[in-house]
Amino acid sequence: MSGYTLPVFACASAIAALRHLHQEPVGETIELNLIKPDCQVKIEIEQVATIATDTAIAITKSDPGDHLDITRHTPVWAKVRVSHQKIQPITIEGGEGIGKQENNQDRAAIYSYAQQLILANLTPLLKNDESIVVTIILPEGKRLAKRTSNEAFGVVEGLSLLGTTGIVQPLTAADQLEAFQEQIRQKAELYEDLVFCIGENGIDLAQKSGIDPQRIVKTANWLGSMLVTAGSAGVKSVLLFGYHGKLIKLAGGIFHTHNHLADGRLEILTAYCARFGIPKTELDRVFDSPTTEVALAVLRELDTTDLGDRQAHSHSSVSPKTNCSWVDLIYQEITQAIDRKSQDYIRKYTEKDLCVGSVLFDRQREIIQRSDNALLLLTKLC
Repeated sequence: MSGYTLPVFACASAIAALRHLHQEPVGETIELNLIKPDCQVKIEIEQVATIATDTAIAITKSDPGDHLDITRHTPVWAKVRVSHQKIQPITIEGGEGIGKQENNQDRAAIYSYAQQLILANLTPLLKNDESIVVTIILPEGKRLAKRTSNEAFGVVEGLSLLGTTGIVQPLTAADQLEAFQEQIRQKAELYEDLVFCIGENGIDLAQKSGIDPQRIVKTANWLGSMLVTAGSAGVKSVLLFGYHGKLIKLAGGIFHTHNHLADGRLEILTAYCARFGIPKTELDRVFDSPTTEVALAVLRELDTTDLGDRQAHSHSSVSPKTNCSWVDLIYQEITQAIDRKSQDYIRKYTEKDLCVGSVLFDRQREIIQRSDNALLLLTKLC
């Protein structure tokens, strides 16, 4: 059974609270339009109450359906307050349990789909000259966030209202893999060049980089299967656009990137660092880092110190360019390895030759490195 994403429950709570303020009957369910897809659904309302003369609060409980999700049954509150500030009809804010952008603590992690959903469903309910402030609250958000990778993408102190659709799309079920593969086959009939993104962060950044959304395919963690499907479907090139902590696994020959199946991220990064002659003390820091993001910070810190000519530190067959930083040198080699190993993987199972390029970004969604193939593909895709 399909379930709904967190923004849907936040929106339903907000509708219930606003109707309660208008002294309209709320009932046991609220009907709303998911916008993406364009359809009406009913969401159960747990509670609704007035907490001030101009403020009401309503509660729903998240239901992701058959999908395994840590937010199952978590309460989703929406507080709606009538505002006399006429700056804009609806202001959306993040309350307790809603994450904040690490580089901008004033910005709540309420992304475009959630905002669009709330605005589309609540705007028609406003009375003449009425403006409201909608505050979304996740009482269990801080606790649940510790079990996610939110901090790896710069979201702290809670969960994000992330997603591009109202319906949960499981990323681990076999039938979902088949659906993703079918999407590749359909897109291959229209486009020779595709862009693979593991999740929503990559999709968002790829679109902001100017890539046509119609060429983007979500792969989840099944990169190997998806690359082979692309080869079999006649795709000519694939641009891998992803978080470095995920895609770095491909440089080590790991083509299913879920942590429960295989990891080795820090071991792979350490190996490439050693190849360029990074000092032993810094190798130990990279290897012992809790995350690849911390390891990247070690390399960036190393670039700020005076280590002299990098050529003098190299004891490998790789010849470093002394005018490049350690991060540039090491991640360039990693992206080249990702491309090469991905192409070999496709050729092994399909006997097809594809051009594969890779773009790696960090948790601030800043590009770390683009491979040579990626630079060529980006000129075609952007």
